[in-house]
Amino acid sequence: MSCGKPHDTDCRDVLDQVYTFLDGELDDRWRSDIKEHLDECGPCLEEYGLEQVVKQLVAKHCGCDPVPEDLRAKVLRRIEAVRAELSTAD
Repeated sequence: MSCGKPHDTDCRDVLDQVYTFLDGELDDRWRSDIKEHLDECGPCLEEYGLEQVVKQLVAKHCGCDPVPEDLRAKVLRRIEAVRAELSTAD
């Protein structure tokens, strides 16, 4: 995905890190780079907004139970596979 405008941080890099960004698990430099990119890039901001809503919905309905690491890894792999399918379809 790309909006066609040049950015210091590539759109794919931003979307690859969006969950880590939402979880507050990025170092200050990455967090700043991703926030700046999201402020500038409409398509990524839309994707980020969708991801944020999904994450909030899951948190609301799943409470505070910790997510098993293998489940998290499976979900992230599946998201990556769907993104790859979508990018080859474009």
